[in-house]
Amino acid sequence: MRTVMGLTMGWHTWRAWSALVVLIGLSACGGGTAPAGPSAPSTPQSFLAGTWHGTVTIQLNPGDPDAPAPMTGAIDWTFEVVPQTNLQTFRSTMRAQHPWLPTSMTGTTALVPQNVPPTQVSTQGAYDSPRGCQGTYGSLGTADTARIEADFTGVDCNHTTFTGRVVLTK
Repeated sequence: MRTVMGLTMGWHTWRAWSALVVLIGLSACGGGTAPAGPSAPSTPQSFLAGTWHGTVTIQLNPGDPDAPAPMTGAIDWTFEVVPQTNLQTFRSTMRAQHPWLPTSMTGTTALVPQNVPPTQVSTQGAYDSPRGCQGTYGSLGTADTARIEADFTGVDCNHTTFTGRVVLTK
């Protein structure tokens, strides 16, 4: 027999009351429902991800004495992170409103040696030329938090080459 708060009770009765008090106390904890499962980890974002706007200046057939003057046009460049690449590899899409290169281009972009600005940015890709062939291009420059400056080179139909510069801001 046990006496608790002036009440005398048997061992089994005391254990039952003790368990009930503990359960009531525990049910008051938490005050909400448990999550259905583990939450997904937050996805880190890259400073490069998203759409950048700017200009591209192209010189056709540099070094050719009959080459036309350089031409400038607007360009939008969108970068989408490739998963599991340490935020250093991107799918890139460019849409140019350029007098000679009015087309969309796709490519792969890499940040080297690091994924934080300032860092080197390199892009290689291809496009369907408005002149009826598959063109290729490459770009190499520096990416900062809100500005990219890079060289822009490529080859179009009939071995036409071009060089130039792209400047983008976010």
